[in-house]
Amino acid sequence: VQLQASGGGLAQQGGSLRLSCAASGSIFRVAIMTWYRQAPGKQREFVADITSGSNVNYADSVKGRFTISRDNPKNTVTLQMNSLKPEDTATYYCSAKVLSLHVGTFRDYWGQGTQVTVSS
Repeated sequence: VQLQASGGGLAQQGGSLRLSCAASGSIFRVAIMTWYRQAPGKQREFVADITSGSNVNYADSVKGRFTISRDNPKNTVTLQMNSLKPEDTATYYCSAKVLSLHVGTFRDYWGQGTQVTVSS
């Protein structure tokens, strides 16, 4: 199972960016999908997650600005980021809890990370 993140880049304060993450491989089922971020010198922190039933949770710092969504048949998750702030600058990671065809239990898989930089 692999997770491939895309999107990100450079945006000005108040601007928007869109991140996507696709899970591929011998997948039987994808449960919760999550975005985390890690700024330089800081610990990785939760950003948002979404269940297979589209129940969502957001960190307080991004509520009202970020929207997480997913496409279950395609095993993809998207993070639409609006009203960006310089403090949103970080490397963003996607994670998914996956039941693969070869493993009998759910396991967490991680994408490679994608950089988001917001200038003031």
